[in-house]
Amino acid sequence: MQALARTFAIALKEVQQMLRDRLTFAMAAGVPILQLVLFGYAINTDPKGLPTAVVSQDSSPMARSLVAALQTSGYFRVVESGIGEARGDALLQSGEIQFLVVVPGEFGARIVRGERPAVLIAADATDPAAGGNAIAALSQLGNTALNRDLRGALASRAPQPLPFEVRVQRRYNPEGLSRYNIVPGLVGTILTMTMVMLTALAMTRERERGTMENLLATPVRPIEVMAGKILPYVVLGYVQLGVILCAAFLLFDVPMVGSATLLLALIGVFMLANLGVGFTFSTLARNQLQALQLTFFFFLPSMLLSGFMFPFRGMPPWAQALGELLPLTHFLRIVRGVMLKGAGAAELLPELWPMLAFLAAAGGVALLRYRQTVD
Repeated sequence: MQALARTFAIALKEVQQMLRDRLTFAMAAGVPILQLVLFGYAINTDPKGLPTAVVSQDSSPMARSLVAALQTSGYFRVVESGIGEARGDALLQSGEIQFLVVVPGEFGARIVRGERPAVLIAADATDPAAGGNAIAALSQLGNTALNRDLRGALASRAPQPLPFEVRVQRRYNPEGLSRYNIVPGLVGTILTMTMVMLTALAMTRERERGTMENLLATPVRPIEVMAGKILPYVVLGYVQLGVILCAAFLLFDVPMVGSATLLLALIGVFMLANLGVGFTFSTLARNQLQALQLTFFFFLPSMLLSGFMFPFRGMPPWAQALGELLPLTHFLRIVRGVMLKGAGAAELLPELWPMLAFLAAAGGVALLRYRQTVD
């Protein structure tokens, strides 16, 4: 009985200690809830309603029926129509649309004459999983899209199995290689993990070792401490970047279509944004374990909501809105845009300013929290 009582006393003491550590207790309860919500509601491996632009060079009823059938399938959502091919190509390169549909001239008349006109479906294949099911659905579309129109137009002629030809053009990744999507994405995920974690541990380590008092005794200003702590990790981040890119080129044959200099500059902004998050975590955590817990709490939604593991456009609107707040989401579009599409600064500007805004917010909070820690 005495042994049982002693064991119960130790268990009670452990419960009290666990309840005092509110951050750890919140993480233990919050992470499973976060995983359940994200995996249960936000993750969708069969995205539908993918943004599509239509370049129609024919105004016949059959051409309109084809576009209507695309939308009825559920996979295509027409957001632009009545535009030229140049505008459609620009939208596809910028990532604003997933598909570009080009209906040729005299589409309806050529079908009536018994010809098989070709409809071009250009797909953004930088993420092969995003449009894979939509492309597969095109094979069924041809058999049903024009049934009503053909019954009247070809009443005296035996209907063809497929009255038109569908030509799918996978842009930027013709072979649909998954490594073209995963390897550039790893640049962002690895840098997110290491930059946030190492910076979060930096100030926490100072506090645990008792060297924070020595640092506070110096005439160094808070912003100087912050810059001095961050700069070495920027250098480390570029070293990591060099290793990843060398492996991408030598081992996986991932192309670099765009400007490497532009990519290096934008990666610097991305690293600073994550370093600001890590510095903020270091002012919130009491020890290195809590710093690691906060890092994981930030890294988990970044992985799941950024479009790295699952198609971004397959998530519900509220999950996409949360994903847009994360710097990894915009960086993935930047790194794939530069490496696979050859995008320039003008095309990447819509993804740059959210990272700059995040950097300003994270840096401001980190500096404010550090001032409070000093006081």
